[in-house]
Amino acid sequence: MTERAVRQHADGTLGAQTDAPIGGQAVLEGVMMRGVSTWAVAVRRPDDTVGVQSFPLVSVLRRHRLLRLPIVRGSVALVESMAIGMRALGISANAQVPDGGKELSGKGWAATIAFALSMSVGLFFLLPATLASVSGAGDDNGLVFVVVEKAIRISIFLGYLWLVSRMRDLQRVFEYHGAEHKTISCYEAGLPLTPENAQRFSRLHPRCGTSFLLIVMIVAIFVFAPFGKLDLHWLLLSRVVGIPIVAGLAFEAIKWFGRNRAHRWARVLMWPGLQLQRLTTREPDLAQLAVAIAALEAVLAVESADDVSDADRLGIEVAA
Repeated sequence: MTERAVRQHADGTLGAQTDAPIGGQAVLEGVMMRGVSTWAVAVRRPDDTVGVQSFPLVSVLRRHRLLRLPIVRGSVALVESMAIGMRALGISANAQVPDGGKELSGKGWAATIAFALSMSVGLFFLLPATLASVSGAGDDNGLVFVVVEKAIRISIFLGYLWLVSRMRDLQRVFEYHGAEHKTISCYEAGLPLTPENAQRFSRLHPRCGTSFLLIVMIVAIFVFAPFGKLDLHWLLLSRVVGIPIVAGLAFEAIKWFGRNRAHRWARVLMWPGLQLQRLTTREPDLAQLAVAIAALEAVLAVESADDVSDADRLGIEVAA
């Protein structure tokens, strides 16, 4: 990539002004990076060596035109991203197992994924709806009910992020999360991928999953508002059924913000989500940045963003 325009933030860090079809995720002592046709995970092992594994990727979005429709493509891409992310987490966890130790089986990871998804749906969608319903809020006014429910949902979300950010065991993951963001921004700016160059960039990224979750909370207000207050069983069912629509709309929004980040109005709208990332990212050291770069270079060894067509980009720009 050729060098592109960058923007200096008030704190002196840099931010890329262009978007690339590259996403990623922090894992245990490492980083996963995903492109259009490849994904890779780099992990620092207990012996301080860095292991890198890359895998081919053929998205279902490239095989079925109907799945590339707006909103639909977002839901499908997110499911694919979650599947890749869970595989990457499994690889990173097993890389930390001492020689001769027992690795977590595929069934074990499947059970972990199912539990995590159930907890997320219950905590962020079903619990707020239930609390708002049993509180009696909005019995005579559906709009009041929706406002109360969304206030509860956002409060739970913010409280959850704050509690997670205080967990000492996750600090290393947050540092790798920052390394992932800095590395992607360095690449989007077209600078050589070195730890020193990547360190100059902000650890906050407009396509971060943390920002995405905040957008989900906001989009849910508009999706569920027309239904007002329903009987509890219909209320809970509507929240579960509506998740793909909410996720698809939020995905389109975060992509749109990423493409328009050079505009002041877009930066204003992205500001709340960026500030939330201060809870889920930490400043990485050069060694952590080197791991993130190793993962991205494994992807770039197979593909280049400059050669990706617009059709290939549809639904592929996963959250960073």
